[in-house]
Amino acid sequence: MTADVWLPIPPDEIEGLPQGPAYRFWDGAEEFPADPADCAFYVVPYMKPSDIGVRPMPQMSSLRVVQTLSAGTDHVEAGLRHLPPGVRLCNARGVHEASTAELALALILASLRGIPDFVRAQDRGEWQGGFHPALADKNVLIVGYGSIGAAIEDRLAPFELARVARVARSGRTTARGPVHPLTDLPSLLPDADVVVLSTPLTESTRGLVNAGFLARMKDGALLVNVARGPIVDTKALLTELDSGRITAALDVTDPEPLPPGHPLWHAPGVLISPHVGGPTSAFLPRAKRLLTGQLRRFVNQEPLANVILTTGAASA
Repeated sequence: MTADVWLPIPPDEIEGLPQGPAYRFWDGAEEFPADPADCAFYVVPYMKPSDIGVRPMPQMSSLRVVQTLSAGTDHVEAGLRHLPPGVRLCNARGVHEASTAELALALILASLRGIPDFVRAQDRGEWQGGFHPALADKNVLIVGYGSIGAAIEDRLAPFELARVARVARSGRTTARGPVHPLTDLPSLLPDADVVVLSTPLTESTRGLVNAGFLARMKDGALLVNVARGPIVDTKALLTELDSGRITAALDVTDPEPLPPGHPLWHAPGVLISPHVGGPTSAFLPRAKRLLTGQLRRFVNQEPLANVILTTGAASA
């Protein structure tokens, strides 16, 4: 039986798709391209609200694979309970590392060197000098040391840092040095000049950056979030920002999108970008390569890459 594959990119724009499946283009439109019950491989529309991505899932009774085009999968997890057992959920590891790491570095440098103030002064036609911190000789703490966290460290390497500390769910050793478990965070935070969040949103990381976490950060430290907004307690962050004790650079917020009039927009010492870590010119070619590779494995009944979980399987 021919299997349907739902793609959020027109299939004629993806070179190298394997023959066999019936490819259907669906990018979140009101009407489905075919009967969801016939879909075997579902690629979730990219950068669309969660309710759009999960909408067809309760009807996908023949589904075998859910493939996201994002590094995180939290936006589709609500739909997993509707799926039959044995469906594999795969993320987009390998697609977003370069773009997200670039943005993390840009946010760090812009915040430390006062770029937003320079832009505002230019708008006013004012020559505004001053003293600003350098990234050189700083201690950087990366919270969430998966492929994106490692890519961030790759880009930090030339900047003559004093130290990079790494934290993940569990400790391990890498070629660059040790990765500490999350339980070590309280002892690592006081030494960090820059704290970069690149961890997935899970039950253990939701609200991780709370009042206690922020209180342990040193005076003058910079918090950078290129992960997910709910990892940070917004109210606790606003308290610290309003005091002027720390600064922040946020590509993601809670709530998101940040509504007009929200106090984060005008909090002192904060730089906000509108969740643009992934959508760059680097996205589409990498996404297409991921999809062609995954679909070849699927058609040839080979093990898929980037499998996060399988529905109906016991939790590890």
